Amino acid sequence: MEINALRTVQLVAQHGSFAAVARVMGVDPSSVSRTAAAVEAELGLRLFQRSTRQLRMTEAGAIYLGRLGPLLDDLDLARDAAAEIGTAPTGRVRITASVAFGHDVLVPALGALRATLPGIELELILSDQNVDLVAGQVDLAIRLAPAPKGDLISMRLRSTCYRVVASPDYVATHGVPALPADLARHDVLRMTLPEYRTEWHFRGGGTEIQTVPVSGRLLISNALALRAAALAGLGPALLADWMIDTDIAAGRLVDLFPDHDVTATTFETAAWLLYPSRAYLPTKVRAVIDALRYHLR
Repeated sequence: MEINALRTVQLVAQHGSFAAVARVMGVDPSSVSRTAAAVEAELGLRLFQRSTRQLRMTEAGAIYLGRLGPLLDDLDLARDAAAEIGTAPTGRVRITASVAFGHDVLVPALGALRATLPGIELELILSDQNVDLVAGQVDLAIRLAPAPKGDLISMRLRSTCYRVVASPDYVATHGVPALPADLARHDVLRMTLPEYRTEWHFRGGGTEIQTVPVSGRLLISNALALRAAALAGLGPALLADWMIDTDIAAGRLVDLFPDHDVTATTFETAAWLLYPSRAYLPTKVRAVIDALRYHLR
């Protein structure tokens, strides 16, 4: 049985549609359907139950395709391991990150990354949604969060912290809040994420944490737009250090509470590198991980 045919039925199982797989592969849907039917005929099993409205796996299909995935992964790993002996890392590595982190951190580092990895083709998938690495065939993810949990392998890329900032024009008009609690009287700029838009947490010189309720008439779903609104003088905003350090240094934004640590979730946040758990990590992916840790540390 041809390996490519098995990969095709695996994609059908992942996407749940002949048409969706055809779009991914750039072929006609009837070609995908014929390949699936040929695999079923050779196996003597029906893998998919077809109807005019939907396509779903049979019980036999779920068992077969559940075991097929790891076997195909092992074949890929065996091929990569053999090909990489005595050669510089080459090939495409797909990386996903948030739009803001990609724009402000990854893109400025691309020149150094390309110089370090001349044989690697980098594909950036910038999205504020958490992309499924396995289903999306993505090699690496950069997530901004507390220590991740789950099946993915995680590695700290760099620590992050947050600041409450406002423009000099806003400060000139409304003044600098003397205490974090004074923010309750300000029309703050808020992210639409539930954990960011109701309360912020402050920690001064000691370990005591003060929780301050926040409110404002403007909610924004994208961190880049939130920073732009703060720069425009529309109100105070809670933003990550990697977004605003240069703005603070240049005087475009003012750190309202420089003696406090601030967060909307937890103080132990970082940028994490995540990748699917595998017995063998391709050399090209390991090379990109090492380069990212060197250039973005």
